[in-house]
Amino acid sequence: MKNAAAIFIEDINNRIKEYQRDHQLQTTVKTMLNDMIRVKYPYNFFWLGRPIIQLPTDLIAFQEIIWDVKPDLIIETGIAHGGSLMFSASMVAILESCGEIENGHVLGIDIDIRKHNKEAIQSHPLHNKITMFEGSSVSADVIEKVNKFCKNKKKILVFLDSNHTHEHVLAELRVFAPLVSIGSYCIVADTLIEDIEQNLIIDKPWRKGNSPKSAVKEYLKENSDFIIDKYYETKILITGSSDGYLKRVK
Repeated sequence: MKNAAAIFIEDINNRIKEYQRDHQLQTTVKTMLNDMIRVKYPYNFFWLGRPIIQLPTDLIAFQEIIWDVKPDLIIETGIAHGGSLMFSASMVAILESCGEIENGHVLGIDIDIRKHNKEAIQSHPLHNKITMFEGSSVSADVIEKVNKFCKNKKKILVFLDSNHTHEHVLAELRVFAPLVSIGSYCIVADTLIEDIEQNLIIDKPWRKGNSPKSAVKEYLKENSDFIIDKYYETKILITGSSDGYLKRVK
């Protein structure tokens, strides 16, 4: 006989399967996502005092993944205001406090870390969980520093959220995806660029066919170590990372 926890999870999984078949729901989600981008909804939020440019639904998925994977190193490309770094730092701090990992850390990489953002991050109570490298995420010197930083880490998870052009994201995937531990994830942000109304993309080089999602598709053709995990994006409905939750399976 199934226990209550097993029944609860089964109910969740059955609902998620129905979401995929619910055409009215999927149409509503697509419309809502376009409207959210139109009104710059993802720019409204903070994490522990720092602006975090993410959809709240994705943050729920991120914390589920982090709790399940239990990484002792999270690597992020793209720092902006530092909210995502704070999110990851708070998660590794929680994992530590629960006795799930030891010495968890977050590595953030950005080609241009603005002075006021750097100072705010360095003065934050979680600053000791964060290291920042300034430079292109795909430059030889940064790659060398990252590889050295990863030594002796037991489990690594990666977020890619910097330059969103096809060429750059593909280069990042080739550099950072191999660092991901088996069973962990490389999460590619803003794959939604491929799906939203293109007139919403203003003064940016990326768009349909030149996006993180197009880079993911090309990368998966040359690398069979990863699969697209549709579970989280289907469950949360509203996501900036459609087809961007990449799970390493071998």
